Amino acid sequence: MSRAAALFFVMLSCAVSAGASADTATPIAASSENTEANKLTARRVFLEIFNQGKYDVAGEIYGPDFVNHGLTTDANLAQDQAAVHGWRDAAPDLVMTVINEIAEGDFVTVLWSGTGTNTGSGNGYSATGKRMTVRGITIWRFAGGKIQEEWSEFSAPVAAK
Repeated sequence: MSRAAALFFVMLSCAVSAGASADTATPIAASSENTEANKLTARRVFLEIFNQGKYDVAGEIYGPDFVNHGLTTDANLAQDQAAVHGWRDAAPDLVMTVINEIAEGDFVTVLWSGTGTNTGSGNGYSATGKRMTVRGITIWRFAGGKIQEEWSEFSAPVAAK
C-alpha cells in the first residue's frame, strides 16, 4: 500500500470514528509549499515543546480553537498543553523522536517515539527511576499554517527491563 493510500485510510478512519460522514469530512487541498511548512510546524511540537520545554511557542503552532479529539472526550489547547507538562514532569529528560511523517493537503501524520527516565510525577505516573519508552502516531489538520485539530494514539509507557 502506498504512503498516500495509507494516510487516506487513517484519515478516513478518524473521520468515521469522530462521527463525520463523507459529506462533512474536510476536503484535502493544499499547495506543496504549505504541506512542507506544515511538516516543519509539526516537527516543532516534538523538538521545541516536548524536547526543549518551550511551552510558549504553542501559541505560534496551534490555532486558538484547537481541538484534540480523544477517544472519549475532546481537549482544548490548555488541556492538551497541561498533558504535555505532565509528561515532562514525569520524565524531565524526555526526548521525542520523529520516526516518519506523511503529509497530504492540510494533514500531517507523524509516527513518533519518546524515551525518558521517570524521576518525577505527572499524568498519573509516580516516580520510579526507571527508563520509559512510548510510541505513537498523531494526525494533525492545519489551517492558516497552524494546527487546528489532532487525533493521537499511543502505547502506554513501558519501563525498560
